[in-house]
Amino acid sequence: MAKAKSAFVCTECGAEYRKWQGQCSSCQEWNTLSEVHLASARPGGGAAPGRSGYTGDLSREVIDLGNVDLSEVPRMSSTFAEFDRVLGGGLVPGSAVLLGGNPGAGKSTLLLQTACKLAQQRRILYVTGEESLSQVAMRAHRLQLPTNGLKMLAETSVETILAVSEREKPEILVIDSIQTMHLEDISSAPGGVAQVRESAAALTRFAKKTNTVLLLVGHVTKDGSLAGPKVLEHMIDASLLLEGGADSRFRTLRGQKNRFGAVNELGVFAMLEQGLKEVKNPSAIFLSRQEEQAPGSLVMVVWEGTRPILVEVQALVDESALGNPRRVAVGVDQNRLAMLLAVLNRHGGLFTGDQDVFLNVVGGVKVLETSADLAVLLAVVSSLQNRALPKELVVFGEVGLSGEIRPVPSGQERIAEAAKHGFLRAIVPRANAPKQPPKGMEVIAVDKLSDALDAL
Repeated sequence: MAKAKSAFVCTECGAEYRKWQGQCSSCQEWNTLSEVHLASARPGGGAAPGRSGYTGDLSREVIDLGNVDLSEVPRMSSTFAEFDRVLGGGLVPGSAVLLGGNPGAGKSTLLLQTACKLAQQRRILYVTGEESLSQVAMRAHRLQLPTNGLKMLAETSVETILAVSEREKPEILVIDSIQTMHLEDISSAPGGVAQVRESAAALTRFAKKTNTVLLLVGHVTKDGSLAGPKVLEHMIDASLLLEGGADSRFRTLRGQKNRFGAVNELGVFAMLEQGLKEVKNPSAIFLSRQEEQAPGSLVMVVWEGTRPILVEVQALVDESALGNPRRVAVGVDQNRLAMLLAVLNRHGGLFTGDQDVFLNVVGGVKVLETSADLAVLLAVVSSLQNRALPKELVVFGEVGLSGEIRPVPSGQERIAEAAKHGFLRAIVPRANAPKQPPKGMEVIAVDKLSDALDAL
């Protein structure tokens, strides 16, 4: 009897090894290797005579790249404009989309709302592996959703799901969640590396073959990254992350990978009693400011995907009682804050080495680009000097290590968005200054950090 083959797979990055070892050589994580039993080779699978030994189909045609059909793939709307924006314009037939997020963020709610509305005009199969059918029906009734036409299946076996899908022929297949799915040929438990990888691969192959939209729900780890092997993110076409804490009613849907649209696109939703409702103007909810302007508060313009968004950044500088002053940043990179404070000391003449510096981006937005540098520094200066900045002022620009203010992409669109919301003054990099400012707005172009401090 042939001996069963096994391998050791890293649960963090998916790297495979022949024997167990304490540390993964690929991602440098410790104690992440788990044993996976491999399926044995099929009997009679010997190679045919020949130098290569290949016995596959040789009738495939090789096509010149210039002759490939460039007709645009038709998309179907998800009934949510913000969801369509993050997807790049809508759902693409034959695509696999992975939706992740913390427990309670609203992943199942968003997909159930989408499925119920689309089921009125399209064939949809909703597979639930975590909840019973009665639980899903109770949620749909509570959210006042139309339930007629939506096909439901409570199953965790991938073989059964594929057989039912072959019979029902849905246009959209929803799997909630991929961590509960399992294949009979894999001996490991559901949620393991091998089960998640092979289950996702089988479902993705079915979606590509039948031109079905596949929507997968994925769990996240304690650090916010998608659970399961890293190869899972390589197999799917789009990876979306639904962010938002339990103490906030706003949720942000961010695209981390998208083969059919812009990466890092942002969609904003509000969690209400009737479920998730899209926010048409995100800048309005992030600018709910007080009537009296406080020191350390400033509005900046960040670029998310394909649109500008105005958000407020708040800084608090206080005398430190510790030998090592604290640097706490929420919404921006903490290491970049430390670097900017060094630039402020060297090229701005303001010392914060004996001060605690706290920074927060209002609304829970995570700023991933460098256009917030100048706004962060000016907010710190405002709190350090205990002087409030004008309420009608908006700022953006990247700060270099030599104190220069570098331009950022889409500067004209950022200024136009600020003018649309009633801002009257803007401090921007000189290369982003328009030849003709918007009517009623004063645009101050700066080259160095000292120029920006003088402009205040």
